[in-house]
Amino acid sequence: MEVIVPFSTDRPKSRLSSVLAPEERVAFARAMLDDVLDAVAAAGGEPRVLATDAVDLDRPVTVDDRPLTDAVNGALDTRLGADDESDGPPEPTAVVMADLALATPATLDRLFAAGRDADVAVVPGRGGGTNAFVASHPEFRVDYHGASYLDHREIAAAVGAAFETVDSHRLGTDVDEPADLAEVLIHGEGRAATWLREAGFALDASEGRVSVVRE
Repeated sequence: MEVIVPFSTDRPKSRLSSVLAPEERVAFARAMLDDVLDAVAAAGGEPRVLATDAVDLDRPVTVDDRPLTDAVNGALDTRLGADDESDGPPEPTAVVMADLALATPATLDRLFAAGRDADVAVVPGRGGGTNAFVASHPEFRVDYHGASYLDHREIAAAVGAAFETVDSHRLGTDVDEPADLAEVLIHGEGRAATWLREAGFALDASEGRVSVVRE
């Protein structure tokens, strides 16, 4: 299964600017991307990075500097297009965000399995976003504005696509805010967690609640 991994090279992870300098955000975003690509490959997926600009990787990269919704829909047009005249239904295509630092092969394998059974299988993020999905319905397209999980459920219903929700803490945790770094330090197993620790980040429970401090 081909797995599209969108990745922004332009000021990545800007909401972490209060705790990370610009060059640190670039390095941390790259560490998370590498973790996601490794997990996808280990789950049997074929990762392809959909980047806003050129990026040096040993994986296939497609450059598309359009906004996320347009870029992903362009990829879906190519792979699922309703006008595709090839024989048989389209192969399922997955889209997995590059900041899912807790992703593991096991959680991705569960998503891929759900996407083989349903026309559209979606992992909702906290706050109603869409962190990952698998689609095979030729008319399904995305809209990442607002509570996109609800939008994608409605879009699937409108085109008659069987829809499944995949509930996963690891895939449902995207790293956008400083508080999210605690999840990486607690549950992370890859480069992103290592990068944070080497940068001096640690967990602090001295006040009765877990927070992140930089030593």
